[in-house]
Amino acid sequence: MTFSIDQFRLDGKSAIVTGAGGRGNSIGRAYAMGLAAAGAYVLVADINKAGAEAVAQEIVAAGGRAEAVGADISDEAAVTAMTQAAVSAFGGIDILVNNAALMAELGALKAADIPIADWNHILSVNLTGALICCQSSIPHMRARGGGRIVNQLSAGAFPAGSVYGVGKLALYGLTTTLARQLGRESITVNAIAPGNVTSEAGRQLVPEDSPAHRMMEMTVAMRVRGAPDELVGGLLLLCSDAGAWITGQVLHIDGGWVLRP
Repeated sequence: MTFSIDQFRLDGKSAIVTGAGGRGNSIGRAYAMGLAAAGAYVLVADINKAGAEAVAQEIVAAGGRAEAVGADISDEAAVTAMTQAAVSAFGGIDILVNNAALMAELGALKAADIPIADWNHILSVNLTGALICCQSSIPHMRARGGGRIVNQLSAGAFPAGSVYGVGKLALYGLTTTLARQLGRESITVNAIAPGNVTSEAGRQLVPEDSPAHRMMEMTVAMRVRGAPDELVGGLLLLCSDAGAWITGQVLHIDGGWVLRP
């Protein structure tokens, strides 16, 4: 097959992006806008429905096609309603981007001291929630003859230096497990591990004057921070025909923070 730049196009594909209507200049918003710019129909999902509606309106104003839903991804019934909304609006599901997660609100929780109820709540969103979304979307991908799943990891999982990182490292395990299970059905499962971005949540988690930021300045090969839009190219690769032979992989987009094979 001869390569064509058109392989990056997503015209007529149906995508769900979770956590896409949150704080201002968020990664989820960038993902939803990027997929729509490549031609996909996008279901913008977020526990903050008003935020999801605002992003969907941005996509429509730019000439794209989008719908918005409010959804708590840790709630199976809510996720079922979310996937059904995509099927009703767009005829099926081709792409699932598991971006929703608890992050900035976690602060610096220590695993040795965290109440188990809090631990379970974090994992119910950051790990189990992604699985619930996968389980709800996979039958619809099978009906379309294939699909793309992209899980949002973090540079902070390599190694896991926080409770947040533990959940993201576990999500890496889910990524490889599902990739092995679903590959022969033409459903690819990959992950993106961003570094620190210039989103509101990224700046809240790692302030400019923090020890963590100073440490990154000494270790990151390029810029310490990147814009949410700088993740979109990697997402389009993993969601399009251009990345059809990629599965079970983690794409580190972090300016050279995590350097690994």
